[in-house]
Amino acid sequence: MAVILIGSFLQSIICLAQEQKAPSYPLITHTPYFSIWSSTDRLNGSVTKHWTGADHSLIGIIKVDDAYYRFLGKETNEYLTVLPTADETAYQAAYTLSNPGTGWYEPGFNDTDWKTGGAPFSDDKQKAKTYWNTGDIWVRRIFTLNNDVSFDDLFLKINHDDNIDIYLNGKLIYHKEGWVNNYTFLDLREQLKANLKAGRNVLAFHVRNTAGGRFLDAGIVRKMEPTASKIIKEAEQRDAEVKAMETKYHFSCGKVDLELTFTSPLLIKDLALLSTPISYISYKVKSNDGDKHQVSVLLSASSDIAANLPSQQITAKATATAGVKLLQAGTVEQPVLMKKGDDLRIDWGYFYVGASKDYSRQYISADEKNGIQQFLQGRYESPAERTGKRLSLNTVVSFGQVGNEPAEKFMLLGYDEVYAVQYFGKNLRPWWNKNGNRSFNTLMNTAAANHDAVMKKVRQFQDTIHVDALHAGGAAYARLCGLAYRQSIAAHALVESPQKELLFLSKENFSNGCIATVDLTYPSAPLFLAYNPELEKGMMNGIFYYSESGKWTKPFAAHDLGTYPLANGQVYGEDMPVEEAGNMVILAAAIAKVEGGAGYAKKHWPTLTTWAKYLDKEGFDPANQLCTDDFAGHLARNVNLSAKAIMALRSYAFLAGMLGHQADAQYYLGRSQSMMRDWIKLADAGDHYSLTFENKNTWSQKYNLVWDKVLDFNLFPESVFKKEISYYLSKQQPYGLPLDSRKTYTKSDWIIWTAVMASDNAGFEKFILPLEKYVLETRSRVPLSDWHETTNGEQTGFQARSVVGGYFMKVLNDKLNK
Repeated sequence: MAVILIGSFLQSIICLAQEQKAPSYPLITHTPYFSIWSSTDRLNGSVTKHWTGADHSLIGIIKVDDAYYRFLGKETNEYLTVLPTADETAYQAAYTLSNPGTGWYEPGFNDTDWKTGGAPFSDDKQKAKTYWNTGDIWVRRIFTLNNDVSFDDLFLKINHDDNIDIYLNGKLIYHKEGWVNNYTFLDLREQLKANLKAGRNVLAFHVRNTAGGRFLDAGIVRKMEPTASKIIKEAEQRDAEVKAMETKYHFSCGKVDLELTFTSPLLIKDLALLSTPISYISYKVKSNDGDKHQVSVLLSASSDIAANLPSQQITAKATATAGVKLLQAGTVEQPVLMKKGDDLRIDWGYFYVGASKDYSRQYISADEKNGIQQFLQGRYESPAERTGKRLSLNTVVSFGQVGNEPAEKFMLLGYDEVYAVQYFGKNLRPWWNKNGNRSFNTLMNTAAANHDAVMKKVRQFQDTIHVDALHAGGAAYARLCGLAYRQSIAAHALVESPQKELLFLSKENFSNGCIATVDLTYPSAPLFLAYNPELEKGMMNGIFYYSESGKWTKPFAAHDLGTYPLANGQVYGEDMPVEEAGNMVILAAAIAKVEGGAGYAKKHWPTLTTWAKYLDKEGFDPANQLCTDDFAGHLARNVNLSAKAIMALRSYAFLAGMLGHQADAQYYLGRSQSMMRDWIKLADAGDHYSLTFENKNTWSQKYNLVWDKVLDFNLFPESVFKKEISYYLSKQQPYGLPLDSRKTYTKSDWIIWTAVMASDNAGFEKFILPLEKYVLETRSRVPLSDWHETTNGEQTGFQARSVVGGYFMKVLNDKLNK
């Protein structure tokens, strides 16, 4: 009997894993800033979040007669301040930058020789009240608690960088190796209750800087239980489906069924729609018991969507257009393009929620809890304008009496960034308003009026994307492409340069925050080459301008244009000479292949020639340097990087031939052929080709060779591909093929490039199925990570990056080589 029970339990676990559709579900996806996701398989199982993990709360509640069901999101945790942090109230603390010896954390320690400074302590002069730039800091914060303070449900609110030890009244209560990037609420209820006391208390901190920045601020809060959850039931989610531009859910809400659809109309061939930062939330309801029911729906949207931190002051107001009611929220400060970095949210511009005047009511509440309470009580009054923190924008849509025939209505969520990026000192507006003469209110009204036509376009093109991927690589591959589509596009900003060129600028989400990184442009390319090469040019135009303007003078391409959203020049600390030069030349050839002409390459021919000459000299046997897989460290004699250089020179020969430069075409064709032959000899390791030249005990994915097939160069013998593919299949792990012999982690985009080199679809699918298993079973519930561990399917790093556009390499190959 025990064996049967265990077997049944394991089978249920397997079924649950197979039911998961995505590591995180895309809901609203437009730019690196306007991006909202659900991190649980049940939409009402968690707070909705920005891709960075910060709460960007959307709550949906449906009223069916006199019953209430929550179908979207979850109430955000509320905390009551007991001991304020500096983002709430200024405070002073004793500190020293010199090792104070033993007992420094004890309540009776004499700290009169220490300095006194205001929090936070940081090396960021814009944030610091006390500047700290040494390796270590010791801080003592003394505070008094009244006798009436309860010690139950207390959390430590903290932001620290880097490693930290925390003592309370002499007892170690917390240790962490690493850092956090924002204020975090640590569940130290037991430690705080055991060690706090009425009267005098001492919190003591030792922070050790090991890399990057420095920061310390901490306080104590009490977690408050949300009151609305006792009244509101959870809707029963029946299923979820992720398509290229839509995420759809079905719920049972008592006597009514609800179909809920989030649509971000990122039509890749339609730049007007692609650049319009407005998503639709559609509600379709019908009775499931044969009777009619009174139905209305609340969407409560947090003003945190317009803030970097919840502590920022927000102004929200009601406005309207000819046909749409609108709520608008933005920070009081409006620090336009004043911050740069990776783990940041936008805190300028304005977030909008809209719905038709015909069937909606709107109100602004002081917070989420009050907004929900007003809905429960049927009170929709509010001031026309309100200022505060964590305000709630509430929209109620009434369906009236609903029977067996489905009734459908929609809302709109939009974000007006006002200015999207800074480009070599000039602030640029988003593409939809590149001339600065359009109103976002009008844009929202137009989006509402065009809803039916837009949805028709979305579904037609989304079907095209699915069918293309299905025919190219099968059902599992099509599902991967559907999940990757929105993520890849939404990791960019679309603007027009002062030179009137299209710029499609990527952000290195959770890698280093760079903007327009060439080795993101390269892996993401297949999606854009397959469906709109103008966007691929948009990724490259800024890099060409950087060189051709004289701002970048090295004989190879830059790595990046800055840190998002400031594109003022490379900030990466080290060049990737062969990597970036090779990337740009190969992509120029790919554009020519797709378009059937080399006009884009001709425009930049002197620059491409400089890079080709550099690769001719330095590319075959690369010196010790980084490649796009920089997380794996430096490598000399990198065989895959050499393959890139060879592909780039063959690409240059291809372009030269198209442009009528026959002498150059013959020379670089010959060079690529001779380098190919030398590559085979030096990389040969018997049953495979090595990671580095003349190092037979190593191996790596040679994903750069995929262009030999995709661009139909036929430079390398087929035997090279057969040998490598056969060897790779012997190295596969449960969740994919490792990147190389150094580690068991991998890059999923490169796996798909490698898979395209297989001789048939059966071989291709052998690489795809472990990737689908990773997507279905990973415990890392973040927007798709392209860097994961192949042994257990967990995220190693990176998330929400554009490089998953590389999943479309098989689609691109099929389009070019039918």
